[in-house]
Amino acid sequence: MKLSVIIPAYNESQTLRSCVEAVYARNPGLDLEILVVDDASTDSTPDVAAALDFPGLKYLRHDSNRGKGAAIRTALPHATGEFVLIQDADLEYDPAQYGLLLEPLESGRAQVVYGSRILAANPKSTWLFYLGGRTVSFWTNLLYGSSITDEPTCYKVMPLALLKSLDLRCTGFEFCPEVTGKLLRRGVKILEVPISYAPRSVLEGKKIRFRDGIVALWTLLKIKLTGNM
Repeated sequence: MKLSVIIPAYNESQTLRSCVEAVYARNPGLDLEILVVDDASTDSTPDVAAALDFPGLKYLRHDSNRGKGAAIRTALPHATGEFVLIQDADLEYDPAQYGLLLEPLESGRAQVVYGSRILAANPKSTWLFYLGGRTVSFWTNLLYGSSITDEPTCYKVMPLALLKSLDLRCTGFEFCPEVTGKLLRRGVKILEVPISYAPRSVLEGKKIRFRDGIVALWTLLKIKLTGNM
């Protein structure tokens, strides 16, 4: 089984190498393909990314800053794994948990797996971020009749062919609600597994903002009503 790991990176020079090293070191039994997409960083991220020398690693770069969703969409045509996983470059999420996320897919118990920060005892970045995520999850369940605890989680894992089939149009953080809305609208069941989480602050580089939560709510509603963004 081959796993494609997509790592969008914007101004992540402090953590990108550590992130890639952790993906390989903590998953010695996996056939890994890593796709690092630099979203036109203005720090030394391009130099760090260009210097990465690991088997199965592909480096892509945007000429202008386009957002996380655009970075993921850029990577998809280059991915060749059976399954695909999204990994933020900031190491808020621990790559040691890939096995936990992949087991339900490999055993056939699930078609899509989300890593839930809510199902495990984890620290909170701030109460505002926490409540924002809970609100988006509640709204998702209200619209689609699902029972998701952590819709905005970065760890979304599924067959690569399924993700490619969703006709993604996102550019920014609306990647998460677009994927979730389109999966649930198709009737695809999403299984959640508990994961650990080490949040960073805005001062440490956290990029998601209040506005992104509003966009997520609107994206979920529009997909429910129309099927697309």
